[in-house]
Amino acid sequence: MSKVDIPGYTYGTAAVPQSWLTLAELEELKKSVLFGDDDVAALRESLPHLSPLVDEILDVWYGFVGGNSHLVATFGRKSDGQPDEAYLAAVRKRFGQWILDTAQANYDQRWLDYQMEIGRRHHTTSKNRTDGVAAADVVPLRHLIALIVPITFTLRPFLEKSGKPRVAVDRMHQAWVKSVTMQTALWASAYVKRSDY
Repeated sequence: MSKVDIPGYTYGTAAVPQSWLTLAELEELKKSVLFGDDDVAALRESLPHLSPLVDEILDVWYGFVGGNSHLVATFGRKSDGQPDEAYLAAVRKRFGQWILDTAQANYDQRWLDYQMEIGRRHHTTSKNRTDGVAAADVVPLRHLIALIVPITFTLRPFLEKSGKPRVAVDRMHQAWVKSVTMQTALWASAYVKRSDY
């Protein structure tokens, strides 16, 4: 599937407003999570190993979300509370591309802008608008933060499938933990006053 076939995927387009957070502030955030050039290299090293496994990874992640009623509720229709299957499918396509985008590790202005957009799409600011659905109004911030653990912990077995030595798997996994933590911190900007961020 090409990026143009992903509904609502607007990375790098004029539809995404420029982040009010600066690239200099992003560099500070990288330092806060101990993220450096070695991590960029490790993420990029993970890309060819994870690319063919995206659907398998998503099966694990969607299984986790679907197995927890409080998480799948964010995809629930307001009319009856049942998960909106079309919404889940559209988000899944973007989630798969997010795996690839994360592994490509391009931390430029376009990437920063899109992280802020992802945050808005989880918050009442813009949730549901991208897909034109009438689902729950927000992904609670506490769950967005907590999902760092299952997302990164369940990714490790897929990194191990690369056949790389343990030290390389450790390096790739640590880079993923740092990147997902950093991205979640950026997404959280939608939930707080700018002066507090």
